[in-house]
Amino acid sequence: MNITYIIGTVVAFAVMIVGMMQGGTDGFITISQLGNFIDPASIFIVIGCTFAVLVASFPISALAAVPKHFATIMNNKKYDPMAIIDKLVDLAQVARKNGLLALEEKGNQETDPFFKQCIMLIVDNNDADQAKEIMMNDIEQSVARHEDGAGMYEKASAVAPAFGMVGTLVGLINMLKAMDVESGGGDLGPAMATALVTTLYGCVLAHMIFGPIATQLRRRDEEETLCKLIIVEGIMSIQSGANPKFLREKLLTFMGQKQRDGAGAGKKGGGGGE
Repeated sequence: MNITYIIGTVVAFAVMIVGMMQGGTDGFITISQLGNFIDPASIFIVIGCTFAVLVASFPISALAAVPKHFATIMNNKKYDPMAIIDKLVDLAQVARKNGLLALEEKGNQETDPFFKQCIMLIVDNNDADQAKEIMMNDIEQSVARHEDGAGMYEKASAVAPAFGMVGTLVGLINMLKAMDVESGGGDLGPAMATALVTTLYGCVLAHMIFGPIATQLRRRDEEETLCKLIIVEGIMSIQSGANPKFLREKLLTFMGQKQRDGAGAGKKGGGGGE
């Protein structure tokens, strides 16, 4: 589970709510202060218009993928480069002992579709350049799809403050209308509240909800892309007959130094040989 995302989001809302409850006439924190920040008209304008713009800008398939996006964000251990490196080293050992055709069974057991596809490409004895082209094209298309998903939340992050300003204009117009001297004036409070609270709602949606989601989706995309690049490099090295020990060292260059040191310590601690 993505603890940092949960903690950050909860703390941000908690701090904002505590701030809203301060500033009463007695100087103490009062729950009644929260009522000042609830305005149905503002909610209707900002949330309703933002959602409507997303519907107008993206296909239904993109909007239907929202639950999948949240599942991706919350799964913090979906991509494990070290586990992939270990699998590739094992495949290299099998290939050196029994040949590339012996990898077909391993490929059929693989649950990751991309990993399985890459294994089968070299089992089928495809040309190395053509096989790599297919793998890299798969990665490029995957990145493009993920960018479309993150772009939807980025679009919402840009639109929400804009409709916050629209709500502000609506509130100011109503306030000015209420100041008509001939009609005897009116209650300016509700109109002014709508004018200000809509801006608040727009900022909250943009920077506390949609912005972090877009950032998290891009981080997951980077993690997945790294794992796929490791797979491509490992599979191409296996096809060329790379030594398993050399392959491990080569693939570890994709990792940070701290991760490499941890992998080396774990390998020594395990006491297992090749």
